Amino acid sequence: MMGSIEGLERFDSPGKGRGLRVTRPFKVGELLFSSPAYSFVLSLSERGCYCEFCFTRKEGLARCGKCKKAFYCGVKCQKGDWAMHKLECSAMTAFGENWCPSETSRLVARILAKKKMQKERCASERILLIEEIQSHVEDVDNEKREMTESDIAGLHRFFSKHLELPDHKDLLTLFSQVACNGFTIEDDELSHMGTAVYPDVALINHSCLPSVIVTYKGTSAEVRAVKNMNPGDEVLISYIDLLYPTDDRNNRLREFYYFTCQCQECKTKSSDKAKLKVRKQSDPIEQEVISNMVRYARKTIREFRLKLDAALDSVAPPSELLEMCEQSLDEMGAVFDDTNVYMLHMMYQAMGVCLYMQDPDGAIRYGEKIIKPYSKLYPPYSLNVSSMYLKLGRLYMGLERYSVGVGLLHQTFILKNSSYKTLLTK
Repeated sequence: MMGSIEGLERFDSPGKGRGLRVTRPFKVGELLFSSPAYSFVLSLSERGCYCEFCFTRKEGLARCGKCKKAFYCGVKCQKGDWAMHKLECSAMTAFGENWCPSETSRLVARILAKKKMQKERCASERILLIEEIQSHVEDVDNEKREMTESDIAGLHRFFSKHLELPDHKDLLTLFSQVACNGFTIEDDELSHMGTAVYPDVALINHSCLPSVIVTYKGTSAEVRAVKNMNPGDEVLISYIDLLYPTDDRNNRLREFYYFTCQCQECKTKSSDKAKLKVRKQSDPIEQEVISNMVRYARKTIREFRLKLDAALDSVAPPSELLEMCEQSLDEMGAVFDDTNVYMLHMMYQAMGVCLYMQDPDGAIRYGEKIIKPYSKLYPPYSLNVSSMYLKLGRLYMGLERYSVGVGLLHQTFILKNSSYKTLLTK
C-alpha cells in the first residue's frame, strides 16, 4: 500500500509523466521532506576519511578488522553496515589489488541485497517503490550498453559468491534505473563522496528553473524550497549543472536522461547572451568566429575530461592538465569575455588542478575570477556559489590570510542561510 508525505502528492505531470506537487504553501528555505537512502555506497577514494555507514568525516575512524579497508565511527556504525559490507569484505581480501568493481556495480549489489532482505516498503519508498523508478533501458545506446555490460561482468566477478543475481535482462534494467536515478552524495564543497538511490526523490521532475534543491545530511537527502510555492505547484529540481547555455543543457539532458527540457528558460533562452558573452572590441566579432570558438570550447571540454581520466589513472601528469587549461583560456580569451561560461569552466578545472598540485595561490587566482560571475549566472540559492565561497575562504585561511578568509566564510554562511531568512523573520 502506497504511503504519503505530508504536504505533497504524486500526480501525472503534463508532458512529463509522474511527478510530485505540493498540497500546501511552502516558503523559501522550508524543508519539503527528508528521505533516507534506499541504498548507498561510499566512494573508494574517500575511504579512511568518512565512515562507511553514516558518512561522518572525522579523525580516528576504526578500521574493519577483517578486510582492513573499510572505516567506521565505532562499533554501532560497523554493525549497522555489516549487512552491506559483508558483500565486499571477504572479496576484497581474496582479490587483493585485483578487486576493482565500479561504484555503480557496488551500489547495484547493495540494492539487490536490500531487496532480498526487505519484507515491506521502506522509509525511502513512501510514494514510489524502487521497482517503479524509470529505467529508459530501451533508449540506451551501444556505448552505454557496453559500459553496462562491463559493470554487469564486474558484478558477477566480485559479488556472485555472496549474492543471488537476477537474470541478465533484469540486471540491464536495474543498471539503467541507477544510471538515470542515482544521486551523487556531495560534501559542502560539492565534492563527490558517494552514490545513492532515493526512490521518492527520484519522482521529482527536472526544470532549468527549479523550485527546490537537494542537499545531504549524512546519507539522507533533504529537499528544500528555493522559491515560494503554492498548492498545486509542481516540485522541480535540476538534474544538471545550470551554468551552461540552453543548447548545452539540453544536449546533456538528452544524453543522460533522454528528454529535452521545455521550461520557460529553455524556450526563451533569456540567459544565453550573458552566459556566452564575447570580448568587447572596436570592431564587432563576426558571428562565424564566435560559432567556431563555441565549437572549440565544447571540443576542449570533452578532451579535458578524457585527459582528466588519464591523469586519475596515473597515465598523464597533472601539469599537462594545467597546461591544457591555460592554452584553452588563451585561445578562447581572444573571443570570449572572462565571464563567458566556457572560460569559467576551464578556470574551474584549472583551480581544481592547482588544488591537486597543492598550489593554493594558483587555486585562489582562478577562484577569484570565478566567484563574481558565478553569483550572477547561477540561479538564487545555488549551492555552486556558496561552495565556491567556502573553497576560497578555506584556502585563504590555510595561507593565514585570516581577514579575507573570514569574510569569505561569512559570505558562505549568509548564502547558505539566506534561504531560511523568510522563516526566521516570521
